[in-house]
Amino acid sequence: MKSYASIIEIPAIDISRAVDFYQSILAITIEKMEFPEMKLGLFPTEEQTVVAVLMEGEGYTPSSNGVTIYLDGGDDLQNILDKIEKNGGTIIAQKTPHADESGYFALFMDTEGNKLGLHSPN
Repeated sequence: MKSYASIIEIPAIDISRAVDFYQSILAITIEKMEFPEMKLGLFPTEEQTVVAVLMEGEGYTPSSNGVTIYLDGGDDLQNILDKIEKNGGTIIAQKTPHADESGYFALFMDTEGNKLGLHSPN
């Protein structure tokens, strides 16, 4: 399957807080990197077609408006959704079936103020 997205940058105000949040809810390890003008957290890239990065630096402003990125919720997104509020995020929309019966989605706010979604088949 071809993906039309290649890189996703998620803005952060506090890179350590953002890394801790996503590592906790997704049960992954995020590699932190620092450069003179920015700090970033690189999501695992092994076997991925799209690269996701947390970005802290000038011009990276978290927002709940605009494009919504849906993260892979695994087999059942409820497992991740159950960790969001425990780790400082806010659930906007609980697990909901897609109208076309292609799976389920949920929406949440991360610790930085970004609105994101989750998607899973079950």
